[in-house]
Amino acid sequence: MNGPEKHSLTLHGHRTSVTLEREFWQAFRSIAQNEGKAFNQLAAEIDETRGESNLASAIRVYVLRWYQAR
Repeated sequence: MNGPEKHSLTLHGHRTSVTLEREFWQAFRSIAQNEGKAFNQLAAEIDETRGESNLASAIRVYVLRWYQAR
């Protein structure tokens, strides 16, 4: 497992940075491609439904649940 990496995302026209481990970034990109969605589009959808958690945590949970459902 590698250390966290910070990446910039554009959510609804606004730039934000998210820090995730490389493996989560790779899995998240793979899921977006599998779902036929742009990377930023999927991140925006997660952002809209994340509630009180921060975006990085919400993405990690999304990735985990996506793979658990397979």
